[in-house]
Amino acid sequence: SFSATWVGGGYINGTAEAVYVPDYGLAWAQAPIGYSLSLILGGLFFAKPMRSKGYVTMLDPFQQLYGKRMGGLLFIPALMGEMFWAAAIFSALGATISVIIDINVNISVIISALIATMYTLVGGLYSVAYTDVVQLFCIFLGLWISVPFAMSHPAVTDIGLTAVHHVYQAPWLGSINSLDIYTWLDNFFLLTLGGIPWQAYFQRVLSSSSATYAQVLSFLAAFGCLVMAIPAVLIGAIGASTAWNQTDYGVPDPKSKKEADMILPIVLQYLCPVYISFFGLGAVSAAVMSSADSSILSASSMFARNIYQLSFRQNASDREIVWVMRITVLLFGASATAMALLASSVYGLWYLSSDLVYIIIFPQLLCVLFIKGTNTYGAIAGYLFGLVLRITGGEPYLYLQPLIFYPGWYQDDNNIYIQRFPFKTLAMLTSFFTNVMVSYLAKYLFESGTLPPKLDFLDAVVARYSREHMDKATLVKSDNIVLNELAPVNPRHSLTLSSTFTNKEAFNYVDSSPELSNTEDN
Repeated sequence: SFSATWVGGGYINGTAEAVYVPDYGLAWAQAPIGYSLSLILGGLFFAKPMRSKGYVTMLDPFQQLYGKRMGGLLFIPALMGEMFWAAAIFSALGATISVIIDINVNISVIISALIATMYTLVGGLYSVAYTDVVQLFCIFLGLWISVPFAMSHPAVTDIGLTAVHHVYQAPWLGSINSLDIYTWLDNFFLLTLGGIPWQAYFQRVLSSSSATYAQVLSFLAAFGCLVMAIPAVLIGAIGASTAWNQTDYGVPDPKSKKEADMILPIVLQYLCPVYISFFGLGAVSAAVMSSADSSILSASSMFARNIYQLSFRQNASDREIVWVMRITVLLFGASATAMALLASSVYGLWYLSSDLVYIIIFPQLLCVLFIKGTNTYGAIAGYLFGLVLRITGGEPYLYLQPLIFYPGWYQDDNNIYIQRFPFKTLAMLTSFFTNVMVSYLAKYLFESGTLPPKLDFLDAVVARYSREHMDKATLVKSDNIVLNELAPVNPRHSLTLSSTFTNKEAFNYVDSSPELSNTEDN
């Protein structure tokens, strides 16, 4: 069920679109390889430390090390990432439905978002677990069944021929100019490394029965991701090899009508027999539902645990947390829908969401898990640097003009500035090194006595240092040191929540302190 998170509608539609669009082609369909690699790297390096330390959400290690406020700051890009992802998915679903039943795209986006939100509300984690397996099976069958029918349609030229020869448009294998190689690499790293720090991924890792099992799941999912992309690539290639004027679609072809992002539903609709196309489109819709519901659930579980429970109400009851989750599922579902209605390109939203996660959260996750001695000062500095460098680089999809022109920039036909320089990766690295350097600088200044302890206004160095050297018993007695903010209070295990919020191993270290374990008695 891991790969179901990634193999959503955005992934399948996006891959088909990239292969079909003449300037891109297969060479630019990076999502399949990028996300498979990110699952492999996640399994190799990230699944074990996260699972064995008993965290419940992706934000837990940040809150434990950098404090509540920093956890809240990191919640923002994580939330935006999940929201953009859900929005990309809703617009993919809306596009699909509007092709099948000839209704307005906006209405179909709203209907599909309502279904997905209700689906998340009713099922919670169970819906995610069961629907994933069913849904992967559906996509696989649905798309594979429709490929041979579409290929044998009389209007379709042999895709082996159009792969290298110019028939109706540039060959669909695509090519990378020497000028664009850096952009390609930038996007590749963005998908590979930016695909790791998502709550939707760690939700599966942290709820699996053991760290090793989480790793095995990651590797299987990586394979699943690649396999699932094959029919999408073939459908994109079929779209590029069709004389559309000989089909019911008519003239002009999809890319001239600016319907390239709908190429997958269009191929299923116009090049396959009716019953096949309904099956295939049903499969795509199922795919979309599940990944939308897992990302909305991820966002609301991070909010309910890391913002609401740990920052505002440490001793909230289970029922209260469940209600908070229900309300946030509704709110997040509604805001993702609004984004889907207002944004133009599925791919743009999707890239932007990975951007924020890649540039801000990925370097922080590296520091939290692998670099000893980073602290809140470094984290804040790294966060700000990454954010500033990303925003000043501009974003063509949002018509955001760049402030920093990196070497290799140019203006396209619509007077939009496009950067060829891999500035996203630069921003990510800057954020990482800033975090490390500022952390060590702060640590040195406070520990050497250059700065007096009272200037440590975030309690990140001095307090933490003395805290480690004090006896645990005195820690619990002294009121001024807030330990119980981070120690999760054992909730009564209710069915709905135990899988989401409770990780029994995480509580073992709490039991020794009398003050915190009194919740077990009631």
